[in-house]
Amino acid sequence: MTEAEAGTLDTMQPNPAWDADSYEDTVETLSEDGLVFKVWGGDWCKDCRNQLPDFAAALDAAEVPDERVEHYPVEKEDDGSKTGPLVEEYDIEYIPTVVVERDGEEVARFVEDARVPIAVYLANELAE
Repeated sequence: MTEAEAGTLDTMQPNPAWDADSYEDTVETLSEDGLVFKVWGGDWCKDCRNQLPDFAAALDAAEVPDERVEHYPVEKEDDGSKTGPLVEEYDIEYIPTVVVERDGEEVARFVEDARVPIAVYLANELAE
């Protein structure tokens, strides 16, 4: 992937109020070596603004290096479809979407669902 394909999402600034001690198992699971986190979102998106700062804080607590967290800013078209880097390749319909890969293979995916925090959902998927 070239740097031109990835961008920066302001919503991926870690929430300073997030409590890593309350999510010890989640942080430990996310810290696994070799995991790459691909994050599609939009700074204009309410769900992204609500969910991504806590996810960013979890990655920060897990000491995931920046080079293993890729941001893909997405825009919304008039018909509701999403456009942006790798949207078609990864079949992105809703945001936020986070795809976790290990050795280039998808091992977990979170799509917009806010019933549990992104970090908790992905840690549960990775632990199975």
